[in-house]
Amino acid sequence: MKTTPIKSSSEPATLTSASFEDLVREMIVRLGEDPGREGLLNTPERVRKAMQFLTKGYNEDPETLLKGALYSVSYDEMVIVKDIEMFSLCEHHMLPFIGKVHVAYIPNGKVIGLSKIPRLIELFSRRLQIQERLTTQIAETIQRVIEPQGVGVVVEARHLCMMMRGVEKQHSAAVTSSMLGCFRDEQETRSEFLALIHQRPNSI
Repeated sequence: MKTTPIKSSSEPATLTSASFEDLVREMIVRLGEDPGREGLLNTPERVRKAMQFLTKGYNEDPETLLKGALYSVSYDEMVIVKDIEMFSLCEHHMLPFIGKVHVAYIPNGKVIGLSKIPRLIELFSRRLQIQERLTTQIAETIQRVIEPQGVGVVVEARHLCMMMRGVEKQHSAAVTSSMLGCFRDEQETRSEFLALIHQRPNSI
């Protein structure tokens, strides 16, 4: 029986001449379905558009995003943006993980426009990700661009690769954090941040 050798992961990836839609059609066939069935006729195109949207973060530069909204200030107290919704695809199974991100930093002469923090999170989450990397990318980018006294990032997420397959645990959540500068070095600063993000606000 003739077998096709499996490429080593160290070999460079190459693109076939098949279109994205052709590859999705083949996947549908391999799953045992009929791509010509009425409900599946337009599925390949829909999948292409969905994947392009869900991975659009590869086409954006995080530093350019933040540098477009930097403002000089004398304010040097903690700035927190919490409960930011996050949707991403895990790189292991390409299944969604969904959750919330909490970000804090202490300015050192500059602040970021508040809307840019959710935009930064969306940029990194719209890539194939693991939660740990996503957490550090957010923190390290803010630290690198505005050089604050410190940055703290906490991500809380539920992973469909755990909920729908594998261990099938429906109520488990993963929590990751990245603490830089004074958030890493000063227990009081870190504790204040963690207390504030778990404090439920009054209605605004």
